[in-house]
Amino acid sequence: MTLTPIKPNFETYPVELQAFLSGVKLYDSSCSPEARVIFIDKDSGYFLKSAPKGTLEREAAMTRYFHTKGLSANVLYTISDIHDWLMTEKIKGEDCIAEKYLAQPERLCDTLAERLVLLHNTDFTDCPIGNHSALLLASAEQGKQKHRFDRNIANMYGIKSPEEAWAIVESHGHLLESNTLLHGDYCLPNIILDNWLFSGFIDLDTAGAGDRHVDLFWATWTLFFNLKTDKYRDRFIDAYGRTQVDPDMLRVVAAIEVFG
Repeated sequence: MTLTPIKPNFETYPVELQAFLSGVKLYDSSCSPEARVIFIDKDSGYFLKSAPKGTLEREAAMTRYFHTKGLSANVLYTISDIHDWLMTEKIKGEDCIAEKYLAQPERLCDTLAERLVLLHNTDFTDCPIGNHSALLLASAEQGKQKHRFDRNIANMYGIKSPEEAWAIVESHGHLLESNTLLHGDYCLPNIILDNWLFSGFIDLDTAGAGDRHVDLFWATWTLFFNLKTDKYRDRFIDAYGRTQVDPDMLRVVAAIEVFG
């Protein structure tokens, strides 16, 4: 996580937060153009995310839900004015792209798999987002209409064109289940460890009850992307449980996610 000091204009923040932010050091820790994330260096630390109005409602709901399971940060404020605002406590530790974790790739791979098994075994009967698979397919259709196509994902699964990807979605997308609690973007930057002990998940804007292969896809992708090699894929699948993984469904998810 990169922190860039900023000099804030407090008038741009919600009135409810201006007194809380006054006199403290603020840092920009954004990693996406879709949202701005500010680290508040106060007490044990806080994060304040802002994004276009109506876009943080799902993340707020799922962060609260994961917090009740001991899996994420405490949500302190949700405010919607001309923007959406989401303020959470900082989770102790560092994300999994910290050098000390990347320096031990086998241990990191095993930790990623073990933690995912625990997440996927979590009861989700009261999950506020129970239709993850339907939402994922709808998002893919929107991405197709906007001519999005991630060639890196496509190449990894031998998908040669948007037309081929969409044919896979149309013929097999209905096979996605909604029987597992998912992170939805199960990547190394979204998993916080404290000296190898699990602390929590962040960035839960695509979480919900869905098909386990979504998280399995992103887990194998992040190991490839962040470790610059695909040599840990089989190790991860073995650690997770090979009998629980359908390679054909991983390719279906890849075909969907190329439009993300």
